[in-house]
Amino acid sequence: MCVFLDNPTNWSCLLAKTTVDRLSVFYYTHTIRQSMMDRKTHHISVCVCTYKRKKHLAKLMNGLKDQDTDGLITYSIVVADNDSTGSAKQTVEDLRKHSSIPISYCNEPEQNIALARNKAVANAKGDFIAFIDDDELPSRNWLINLYKACEEFQVDGVLGPVLPYYEVDPPKWVVRGKIYERPSHKTGEVLHWKNTRTGNVMFRRDVFDNGKNLFRREFGSGGEDRDFFRRMIVKGFRFVWCAEAPVYEAVTAVRCTMSFMLRRALLRGQLPHFTSVDYAKSLVAVFLYTASLPFLLVVGHHLFMKYLIKDFDHIGRLLDLCGINVIMDKYVLK
Repeated sequence: MCVFLDNPTNWSCLLAKTTVDRLSVFYYTHTIRQSMMDRKTHHISVCVCTYKRKKHLAKLMNGLKDQDTDGLITYSIVVADNDSTGSAKQTVEDLRKHSSIPISYCNEPEQNIALARNKAVANAKGDFIAFIDDDELPSRNWLINLYKACEEFQVDGVLGPVLPYYEVDPPKWVVRGKIYERPSHKTGEVLHWKNTRTGNVMFRRDVFDNGKNLFRREFGSGGEDRDFFRRMIVKGFRFVWCAEAPVYEAVTAVRCTMSFMLRRALLRGQLPHFTSVDYAKSLVAVFLYTASLPFLLVVGHHLFMKYLIKDFDHIGRLLDLCGINVIMDKYVLK
């Protein structure tokens, strides 16, 4: 160490040490800057499939325009209109005029949610592809948290919670029966395909690089998401949960009615992914649920409704097995 500065040798020592320190600081600063320059900013295409929900679509688009990015991502929006009349086109055009986020529009004229998703993917340009439903609203950090989870866990996709927000005060039985509450998981938990859906998800682009990795046409009224995840997981893709990336699903006054819930349950029963084992389980379930309903009504209206809806799920499945489709609509919306 240099102590006595009146000695020329000591002055040389101090000068040398100062030079080394300055070079170290320069090298460190240069390395950090270079690292930041080398880091790629990923682009995310946010895909929205819509069908005759202009009001909710406009709310969603406004909710998407201020997503936090932390300087790590950029994003754009792809709207896939599943109405052959193009009812969402003008709404998208109006929103695009006042948006700093790029918005593109495409139309899938055949009323089929699987084909609408495929159309959105075909028009997506991002390194990542996210899906959010047209009746949902994202939290401000929704997109960045999905992205960070995907990078942290090095997986092929990330799903997040879909929480209800009621547009009107719901009946007490809806809340007590937890009709619109869905199972949640720990962040980073690898998901079974039965716990998957596309209402809140982000995929790496390469999941869709194989032309066969598409949503299947035969699931045009729903169930296309679970079928897709089931096939992808068999192929070795991994998907995890991110509890910090919620979206909020609109629960309208109509959706709080018994008639809506039962019609939707019957439609679910018509989806084409059931096996002979499923039909056998439904036969037993219908008998048990129907027999228990009078007792559940005495115990509590919320329990009665919860299991009546389950009963109708299985009734719809058995009716479909017999070739009887009581719900002719492609979608039960509202």
